Amino acid sequence: MTVPATDTGFPDRRSLHERIASDLRDEIMSGDLPPGAKLPSTTQLKARFEASNATIQKALQLLKDEQLVIGRAGAAVTVREHRQQTMRPASYMAPADAGKPYRWLSENTKPGIRAHSTLLEVTEVEPPADVASALRLTDGATAVLRQQILSIDDEPVELVNSYYPLDLAQGTAITERRRIKGGTPTLLAELGFPPRLSVDRVSARVPTQEQYRALKLPGGLPVLRTLRVVHSDDDRPIEATVMVMAGHLHELQYEFTPE
Repeated sequence: MTVPATDTGFPDRRSLHERIASDLRDEIMSGDLPPGAKLPSTTQLKARFEASNATIQKALQLLKDEQLVIGRAGAAVTVREHRQQTMRPASYMAPADAGKPYRWLSENTKPGIRAHSTLLEVTEVEPPADVASALRLTDGATAVLRQQILSIDDEPVELVNSYYPLDLAQGTAITERRRIKGGTPTLLAELGFPPRLSVDRVSARVPTQEQYRALKLPGGLPVLRTLRVVHSDDDRPIEATVMVMAGHLHELQYEFTPE
C-alpha cells in the first residue's frame, strides 16, 4: 500500500534514483512487495515516479547491490527470497539446553538455511564508554572481548562484540580463543551467574569502517546497533554486548505482556 505523501515544505535533497529506491525498499521491508514478488515494470515505475528509464535502472541497481532484489536482462526484477530477517532478541538470552548449540544458531537454522558463527578475536581491551558504564568499570579498566560474526548461508548477518568483567572471566573458557559449547550464557550459568535481566538499547547508526567491511555493506545505509547488558543475581552486570546488523535487511521483534 502506498501512503499519500505529506508535504512538510522540507526538501528531499537526495538524487531521484535514491528517492525511488527508498520508496521501493520500504515496500519490500513492509511486505507490500513480499519475497518472490515481481516489482512493477520499468514502464510502470517511469509513470509512477515521473522518471527516465536511466533513473529507474539506477534505482533498481541500488536495490540489487543491497541484495534486496534480483534480476537480469529480459526478466522481471523480483524480491529476493529469504533475505529479510526478523530477529527475536528475547529468544537468544536464556542458556542453551544441555548438548545444544548457542541459541542464536538453533533459532536461525531452518530447513534449507544454515546459521553459523565465526570467532574473530578474544582479547583484553578497554571497552567503549557506554559498555564500560554498563559493566560499572572504573576509568581505564579493561574487559575481555569476544568478537564474532554470525552468518546465515555464508552471508554475514551480525557483528557481535561481547565484553566481560575481568574478575568474572579470568581462569574460564571466556578468555580462550575457542567456541564455547552452548555459548557464553550457558557457561556463565554453570559458573553461578545465571541471566536474570537483559536490557537492550537499540539505535540506528551510520556504520563504522569495521562494521562496513565485516558485514559487507553495499553503501551508506544505516545499521541497527543494540547494546545488550545482562544482569545476574544482585543486579550484577555480567556481560555487555554490542550487536550490529544491516538496517535495510533486518527488523527486531520484541513482545511485551501488559502488567
